[in-house]
Amino acid sequence: MADTLNLAADPVELTAALVDVPSVSGNEAELADLVERSLRAQTALEVVRLGNCVLARTDLGRAKRVVLAGHLDTVPVNDNLPSRLDGDLLYGLGTCDMKGGDAVMLNLAATVTDPVHDLTFVFYDCEEVEAVRNGLNFVERDLPEWLKADLAIVCEPSNAVIEAGCQGTMRIEVRTKGVRAHTARGWMGVNAIHAIGEALRRLESYQPRQVDIDGCLYREGLQAVKIEGGVAGNVVPDAAVLTVNHRFAPDRSPEQAEQHLREVFEGFEVTVTDMSAGALPGLHTEAAQELVQAAGGTPVAKLGWTDVARFAALGIPAVNFGPGDPLLAHTQQEHVPVNDVRRCREVLWRFLSRG
Repeated sequence: MADTLNLAADPVELTAALVDVPSVSGNEAELADLVERSLRAQTALEVVRLGNCVLARTDLGRAKRVVLAGHLDTVPVNDNLPSRLDGDLLYGLGTCDMKGGDAVMLNLAATVTDPVHDLTFVFYDCEEVEAVRNGLNFVERDLPEWLKADLAIVCEPSNAVIEAGCQGTMRIEVRTKGVRAHTARGWMGVNAIHAIGEALRRLESYQPRQVDIDGCLYREGLQAVKIEGGVAGNVVPDAAVLTVNHRFAPDRSPEQAEQHLREVFEGFEVTVTDMSAGALPGLHTEAAQELVQAAGGTPVAKLGWTDVARFAALGIPAVNFGPGDPLLAHTQQEHVPVNDVRRCREVLWRFLSRG
């Protein structure tokens, strides 16, 4: 492995170089070392290291600051390393999620020499695992000033289209209780699995909202994702648990989403097991409008949860904008179109550079 990367190279070449350094969650040190050394070679940037997070920024006294963020980790290897170029598609673990976006960020760090706005680049670890390990948590705790900005761009795959904000997500458990009995004398018990049927009927007839915010259409969802119950093949079960996932538009807070689910499942015992707030699009801000103009086209809603929500929680408008189709993330055939990588670099260079 080279001591440093040529950050001014074609971002497609940079993507391949990043992919060829394995960085499964928890094992990002080698790639973080390479990124750190490469950024320190850019003398105009202040660079700091926090664990396996690498941060770099300009300090030019500009009126506004833009943060560009991308995670360095990937899901486990699935016979999809090293990278390989097949026509206009670059294959390999992380090409889409999200080393193509990281490569664009690194190229911009080297080539935007006279930025319109001051820039902060955040490369972080452990995004693909439990949220408590996400490197952004530790940046926010130990280096909070590094996350202050007028706009955050998370370079997650978005088909090279601006995906604004993100949905919130919540998981609940719907529980029923019964009375055990021998199935030969089933009338002496109460079947908790049968009792869960009413909750399933409510799900089947549920009509999710579609909400337009800043011209972006967010489609909500409510889906059963797991059901548990049963004691033995000859016992009437006395407990059953239905796990439900709710994706809600960012005009609702987690508290409002929880209240809505309690209304849907009125009469059942409901326990919230996980929740994350969404992020409003924030497209009305001046910096976001400049980005939209540079990108052309029409921004769309992010149907999913990403780290833009972390920035939104800090009061920073945030969007997703990166190369690749998010539907390919985590698949064995993960790949990124080379044109996506180059388009994202071109759009962001046009947005950020005075040249």
